[in-house]
Amino acid sequence: MALVANSTNSSEYKVITTVLVSLSNQNTMVDPVEFPDTFRKLVKGLAQMFYIVNPAETSYERPEDVPKLFYSAWPYFLLFMVVENILLWIEKKPTARLNDSITSLSHGLFQECGRLLFRGSESYIYLYLYQHFRICDLSWDLPFTWYLAAIGVDFCYYWVHRACHEIHILWAQHQVHHSSEDYNLAVGLRQSALQGWCGFSFYLPLAFIIPPSQFVTHQYFNLLYQFWIHTETVQTLGPLEWIFNTPNHHRVHHGSNIYCLDTNYGGVLIIWDRIFGTFAKERKGEEIIYGLVYNQPSFNPTHLQTFYTKYVIQKLQAMSSWKHKLAAIFYGPSWQPGKPRLGLEEDKIKVVKREKYNVKIPLWCNLYLLIHFAVMVYGFHQLALRHLSLSPVSVLAFVSYIIASLTNIGLLFENHKFAPIYEVLRCMILVTAIQRLQFPDIDYTTLLLAEVFFLISGVFWFLKSVHILDISSTLQTKMD
Repeated sequence: MALVANSTNSSEYKVITTVLVSLSNQNTMVDPVEFPDTFRKLVKGLAQMFYIVNPAETSYERPEDVPKLFYSAWPYFLLFMVVENILLWIEKKPTARLNDSITSLSHGLFQECGRLLFRGSESYIYLYLYQHFRICDLSWDLPFTWYLAAIGVDFCYYWVHRACHEIHILWAQHQVHHSSEDYNLAVGLRQSALQGWCGFSFYLPLAFIIPPSQFVTHQYFNLLYQFWIHTETVQTLGPLEWIFNTPNHHRVHHGSNIYCLDTNYGGVLIIWDRIFGTFAKERKGEEIIYGLVYNQPSFNPTHLQTFYTKYVIQKLQAMSSWKHKLAAIFYGPSWQPGKPRLGLEEDKIKVVKREKYNVKIPLWCNLYLLIHFAVMVYGFHQLALRHLSLSPVSVLAFVSYIIASLTNIGLLFENHKFAPIYEVLRCMILVTAIQRLQFPDIDYTTLLLAEVFFLISGVFWFLKSVHILDISSTLQTKMD
């Protein structure tokens, strides 16, 4: 972040920025060299991933003026993932698995699809409280407001995150983020479609003080910062570990080892965990086991999004009294009748090293799924650009198709027996839509290529499903 300090020669405040901020500032007075506009944008985008931004450039008067920073950050997400895997390859360590990484990215698209459907409606209560009940009028363009919002959002995030681990119904959504057995940058995007609704109420106290535009801005930056800490390529950042959340700290949070459970909830700052007693240091010599304590092996994002909610409902139905039924929802995941809210320490399961869930499929199938996933990412991007001009029914239809497509990609990664049939239906639905519906904003060549591509894909999987093409002998089943 930039720092604000009092000048020794004046009573005015002067903004002191880092080198990255200076490079990204078009009106910089530090370096007279004119940087190309593309380079400046690249530096600014990289700086935003680490919360290194200029308050003057990232303060907005209205919430609708705040850029959709998460959408524009996707190229940086992909760039960072490429760099991460290059470093792992150089260090002769295992690189990211395609099936698990695409599953993680699919969850990220699930979350973004949810945002398109909800259209930020969870923020309306915040806006209402600010407009009718705020206790002070902080100017949206003051550096003080910017820094207060940054600290306030991060403080509330700590409690949101902690609640998502300590309240069963919230954990049912948040467990999606912990469901991968790997720990890499792709996992940073593995989120629940309902994550935005899980903790919005914890931010509402800020509405009495913080302008909505500042709140929205720092929510974006807070989430962007948390992306890069999902990696094993960065071991330690020295003294910064005392203040900031880092990959070192967050690896512990994602562990299933007993000492890792329910620790290190911080977003940008780790000081909240140190203050409230939830900090745990990574133990050298003890390998961290990633994934859920009771792991749910699957590459199907829809299953991973929903299976734990079903379990919460089953636990509720198994309780005999209303008191216990409510506790099954609002107490901790480990709670049982007659035990404390968060369960007993001695009841925790000791997770030992386990073989990761994996399904071997041919190279051509991996390439097919990678290409189709890229097409879905492109389709989502086009939908995100146009969704405000579309009817809610149209948005729901397109979102449903994207979710169904990502689900079947996961089923194909698992070599599910019905996946080829589902793939035929998925491809033919899109071909039919292109032929029957109007897409005035998309050029004819793009539509023609999409129609041919999905038609060939559908015919291929149809021939395979009726065993005219027999390529199943190259498939290897799940490794036990």
